[in-house]
Amino acid sequence: MPNWIQQEKQLIKEFSFKNFVEAINFVNQVGVLAEKNNHHPDIFIYNYKNVRLSLRTHSEDKVTDKDYKLAEEIDKI
Repeated sequence: MPNWIQQEKQLIKEFSFKNFVEAINFVNQVGVLAEKNNHHPDIFIYNYKNVRLSLRTHSEDKVTDKDYKLAEEIDKI
């Protein structure tokens, strides 16, 4: 999975955009996917145009197939 790093029981990836509006639009698209999959990442927006996503299955306290599936869908945005 390109640029996703597995660290401390989670998958992490950072995304950079041209501006805040693009970053928020991306976050909103991730939100739609998360709701569709009933699987929600931790989302951190920093320096107004960077987004960090962390995926893990909270009920299992580890990375599972749900996380890999959502990561693949996010990469298609």
